[in-house]
Amino acid sequence: MIYGVAALSACMLLGMLTGTIFGDVIGAGTEIGGVGFAMLLLIFVTNCEKLKFTQKPAFVQGMTFWKSMYIPVVIAMTACQNVRGMLSSSFVAIAAGAAAVGFSFLLLYVLHLFDKDKKEAEK
Repeated sequence: MIYGVAALSACMLLGMLTGTIFGDVIGAGTEIGGVGFAMLLLIFVTNCEKLKFTQKPAFVQGMTFWKSMYIPVVIAMTACQNVRGMLSSSFVAIAAGAAAVGFSFLLLYVLHLFDKDKKEAEK
């Protein structure tokens, strides 16, 4: 379980650092999306088969525990973010949300095209 905690901690630190840098780059002056970056990084690390430590039974056991704790941990980490302050002080939060939704729709369309091509190739 200690490997899972270590992986989660490293991803959280890198995610918060990325969110802080991203917030500074766009001029918001606050951390933006650090928890989201951390979760994306955690998903990447746990699913990357090229990393040798992710194949160890101790790591798999720790990640199994954290996968069951995913929702409560994300809720606890995002509860400390000041969304009301962000919305009242700038337009960045709304723009970031709209960009995330738009990117998700675009990604779904691209994945649909790949699936469509795969089905046509199987025929």
